[in-house]
Amino acid sequence: MSAKRSKAPTSDEGEPPSRAGQDVEVIEIAGFRIGRGEQVDGALAVTQSYSGADVSIPLRVIRGKEPGPVVLITAAIHGDELNGTGIIRELLIDCPFELRAGTLILVPVMNILGYERNARYMPDRRDLNRSFPGAAEGSLTSRVAYRLFEELVRKADFLVDFHTAAAGRTNFPNVRADLSIPGAARIARAFGCPLVVDHKGAKGSVRLAAGEAGCAAMILEAGEVWKVEPTVVEVGLRGIRNVLIELDMVDGKRVRPAYQARVDRSTWLRSNSGGLLRFHVAPGDVVTEGQPVAACTSLLGEQRGLIIAPMDGVVIGLTTLPSVKPGDPVCHLAVPHRGIEPILKALGRASEESLHERLHRDLATNVAVEELDEDW
Repeated sequence: MSAKRSKAPTSDEGEPPSRAGQDVEVIEIAGFRIGRGEQVDGALAVTQSYSGADVSIPLRVIRGKEPGPVVLITAAIHGDELNGTGIIRELLIDCPFELRAGTLILVPVMNILGYERNARYMPDRRDLNRSFPGAAEGSLTSRVAYRLFEELVRKADFLVDFHTAAAGRTNFPNVRADLSIPGAARIARAFGCPLVVDHKGAKGSVRLAAGEAGCAAMILEAGEVWKVEPTVVEVGLRGIRNVLIELDMVDGKRVRPAYQARVDRSTWLRSNSGGLLRFHVAPGDVVTEGQPVAACTSLLGEQRGLIIAPMDGVVIGLTTLPSVKPGDPVCHLAVPHRGIEPILKALGRASEESLHERLHRDLATNVAVEELDEDW
């Protein structure tokens, strides 16, 4: 692995040793050694090309002067999910905080082979985020997962992994973590998203595998594929800073969201008809039971059917493709643990220029949201 070094910001305060024992003067990350107060840019070889040349992912490691936990920040484990890459790029170019303690590992692209092809999956058509912890002698994807897991995830105490919705959908920012793991619950709540979804993670996901290996993990789901969306970047930067403040790695006071609610369950609302959608809700909207979510028409404008919210909830996902077939997912509805009343009260106090409201407006531009016609 190649690397270049520079000094990181210093401070006078410290933190008790972390699970990974990062109270030592020099630690090894991805094949290179780094001392306290140092910053290293490098490249970790994860596989080889047809020509036999190394295929590597770039990363930066920053260590504070004082002992503390190791926090791994990753993005683009699906190669087309670029919002997280944009968030980490902003940290690399103009970091808004000084690391006082602990170690920060920044990886803007995990699935470099998918990223190079603007593709979600690996070249062997496997999902990297269903392949962890991987196998040293498995498939291409399994080997890459093994390399990433052994060289990065196993060295970390905490993992923050950035995701977006799949192609043709958008997500209102929400964090997901196994809240039965104290460390995961701690950083998920500290991150500062309105919705915290309690979920263990899919089999083979880096989040689930990390938790089983003792690394407390959470993910952010926000925005669309193939984009770097400015307000989503704001959410990510604020969230990372909040997490590092919570872990006593940087100084400052956490910025809280307009509201925060735990989500224990969610459901996809699906179209019962084929046709063209007219949307009546936007990402981030609070909806009530019986409220129209979308209407389906034929190409000649004939009424085909309504999609109705079966319960109170918050729209955390929405298709951006207006053409549907029967059974296609249209709206992902999260059900807050304590209902929607506390959320509605909190939003009534939110400023029009708050990050929450700006996100709501920005993500709503991905679909044409309109009121339901009176004759439906």
